[in-house]
Amino acid sequence: MRAAIRRGTRIVCDEIADLTPGPGQVLVRTCACGICGSDLHALQFPEAITRVYEQAGVEHPMRVDGDVVFGHEFCGEILDYGPETKRRLRPGSLVTSVPRLMDRTGAHVIGYSNEFPGGYAERMLLTEAFLLEVPNGLSAVHAALTEPFAVGEHAVASANLDGAAAALVIGCGPVGLAVIAALKARGFGPVIAADFAPGRRALAEKLGADEVVDPAQQSPHARWEEFGVPMTRAGRARAIAGGAQPGRSVIFECVGVPGVLQSIMEAAPSGSQIVVAGVCMQTDRFEPSAAIAKELDFRFVLGYSAEEFARTLRNIAEGRINAAPIVTRQIGLSEVADAFAALATPGDQAKIIIEPARA
Repeated sequence: MRAAIRRGTRIVCDEIADLTPGPGQVLVRTCACGICGSDLHALQFPEAITRVYEQAGVEHPMRVDGDVVFGHEFCGEILDYGPETKRRLRPGSLVTSVPRLMDRTGAHVIGYSNEFPGGYAERMLLTEAFLLEVPNGLSAVHAALTEPFAVGEHAVASANLDGAAAALVIGCGPVGLAVIAALKARGFGPVIAADFAPGRRALAEKLGADEVVDPAQQSPHARWEEFGVPMTRAGRARAIAGGAQPGRSVIFECVGVPGVLQSIMEAAPSGSQIVVAGVCMQTDRFEPSAAIAKELDFRFVLGYSAEEFARTLRNIAEGRINAAPIVTRQIGLSEVADAFAALATPGDQAKIIIEPARA
């Protein structure tokens, strides 16, 4: 079968071995799979990722010296079942799943395993117990967006929104857009979105942002006072002394570029919570004393729970999240290398979807 393969520092389209489902596994035809920023990082910085995981005491699932078929944002059609399966869904059913595959050796991360291909291949193996049937006639392309939007759901679920007067989302790539969608699905607002790219600002509006800001023209922190958020601890004390209950700010960092955290620390109101969802793959520096002086609350987030994944699929299928605008391009396997090159430079592209059956 055909696949787009990470081979060394390149993406190549080539043939790989066909798959046979093992115990508890299901063979699916890959209908759609998104390209994730983590895939770009895994191509560009594989040694750095391995080093960081080792320093954190976590084993990374990908060996740098072997081929890998990326793809953890997927939707597929059931083709066949392996042994020891319940076969509760008919062949032909559209499904998605958290990107974990179980076998007798343990758990494998789909999309970063050297042994099992991810969604950049014509077929995949999934774990039957993790399958979620795609409901409400949702298309495969939009069902494949469950995984990236679940990242936003987890970031928002991890934030302390109680008493927050407004939320600021810095960076409107796929992660930032998913955060905006999750905030609005919960009925939260106002949500302010900031990005340098006009196309991404337009997408933020489509996903529900109440206001968008071009940081080249205006600081995204310029209007906190208008939302009832004092900028200083003294201002907060004056508001309380005057009988007011000042609001707090929650800031979602969705850029992942060195220097962004320091700039947020310097500009954020005192008492802000900063949820870090952007993955910075380079060494960064910031001054902890600035965060201490303002009593800033940092929270770093990753991934999602199985419950958040399932909730996100329901939110998309039932229309609480309008996922469609995030798809800016649909391609076949032979175009994946060019798509990686296009995504390496920040711009108006958001989510590029691979459809392996596309010519």
